[in-house]
Amino acid sequence: MSVILVIAAHPDDEILGCGGTMARHVLEGDTVHVVLMADGITSRKVAEESDVADRRQYCLQALEVIGVGEVAFLGMPDNRMDQLPLLDVVQKLEQQISKFQPDIIFTHHAGDLNVDHRITHMAVMTACRPEPGCRVKEIYSFEVPSSTSWNTPTVSNAFIPSKYVEITNTLDIKMAALKFYKEEMRPFPHARSTKSVVFICHMRGASVGVEAAEAFRVERHLR
Repeated sequence: MSVILVIAAHPDDEILGCGGTMARHVLEGDTVHVVLMADGITSRKVAEESDVADRRQYCLQALEVIGVGEVAFLGMPDNRMDQLPLLDVVQKLEQQISKFQPDIIFTHHAGDLNVDHRITHMAVMTACRPEPGCRVKEIYSFEVPSSTSWNTPTVSNAFIPSKYVEITNTLDIKMAALKFYKEEMRPFPHARSTKSVVFICHMRGASVGVEAAEAFRVERHLR
């Protein structure tokens, strides 16, 4: 039995990046918690408090479908996390890691186009620096359609997966959870469309000989 912590920048990233994997961990008896760094809405429009509250409610409904335990909203400025001192971001995250005591962490890829994704990745790796006694033994980064694939690809920032989790039996759960984020989805052929998300899962699965999978980059795997 493991404790899994998913650390995502915005509500919807967690489902897009590893919703099927979270559902599989829950079905296998693991405990899954989620930390959301920013609200994911206030950078795009003049948002009322009710808009932020609605987004959080959609998130909680989505994660209830997955079977997640606790959810923490840190309330950082949307798409402006780079304006915060990294130390402040790390310290807030350290509090959550200390609270949840995870064995395994899933978070964003360091090369994503979205700045909040990159800061979240950096904060995770800083908060989980491998000092003696660090409980976190595994850290994996996920891909998010419309961010991971949109950056200018280079040798240093390309998402090259080295871990795959079969989600053939949990893809329907992932997509059912994603329905609560319908305001974030776009018509096909947008990368963040329902059809594209399903296609990516089947493509990742086909690349390792299964029907559906989610792909990850191994950042740490200590045995």
